[in-house]
Amino acid sequence: MQKTILITGASSGIGRASAELFHKNGWNVVATMRTPEKEEELTKLDNVLVTKLDVQDQSSINNAIQQAIDKYGKIDVLLNNAGYGLAGSFESMNEETIRRQFEVNVFGLFAVTQAVLPHMRKEKSGMLINISSVGGRMTFPLFSLYHATKFAVEGFSESMQYEMEQIGVQVKVVEPGSVKTEFAGRSLDFQHNEELAEYNELIHKVTSGFEERRKEGAGSTPDMTAAVIYEAATDGKDQLRYRAGEDAEQLLTARAGMDDVSFRDMIKQNFSL
Repeated sequence: MQKTILITGASSGIGRASAELFHKNGWNVVATMRTPEKEEELTKLDNVLVTKLDVQDQSSINNAIQQAIDKYGKIDVLLNNAGYGLAGSFESMNEETIRRQFEVNVFGLFAVTQAVLPHMRKEKSGMLINISSVGGRMTFPLFSLYHATKFAVEGFSESMQYEMEQIGVQVKVVEPGSVKTEFAGRSLDFQHNEELAEYNELIHKVTSGFEERRKEGAGSTPDMTAAVIYEAATDGKDQLRYRAGEDAEQLLTARAGMDDVSFRDMIKQNFSL
């Protein structure tokens, strides 16, 4: 029987690559996004439903899930992919900025998950795949709030396994490293008040370091991460975490083998701090 995946944040990057890959492999795909009226390519594909879902809008979440069930009868996999990065000096962040980072990356994920669970509980089957990051297991300078949200996703996912086991649902986490997506463009919100001069040298060194890596072509493609997501959805393994990208493998292996001070010193050395 043809399976169905619902993907949040499917307009670009990892979400879009995943929609295309699952479709290519014969799945029904519910590709959700905030502005589906702008989508031109996915709408042309058979067995792909493009519809509106804003993780900060509960009615749009409920409508998208109902449309998926009405069209395909069942949601086998929920891919919680929608999110963005917030970077900069923490002291520069206002309350609205801080809250939005959590509203999208954490509370939005919670809202979509909670809305789909009654359906999966009724079916006694399903899978939740949550997109985390290497930044859910270790940290870089200036990403304190983004890391806080991804650490939350990791803890939520790990604990949810116990509950989901009772209703036949699996939980999996995909941890990409650096990915060549619009995360570094429109999906990155960078904020720093230069009047807080004590942070300016750190800001310069860290942003220069990331820019240099970008120019060198560092990071994996969205397609590579989508392939790991597809593996997680189809390998039949009782496995929680999946690393996506060579740098993810290297960083997380290094983090696991170092104490806190040694790892911090390594990161500082990499950014010449």
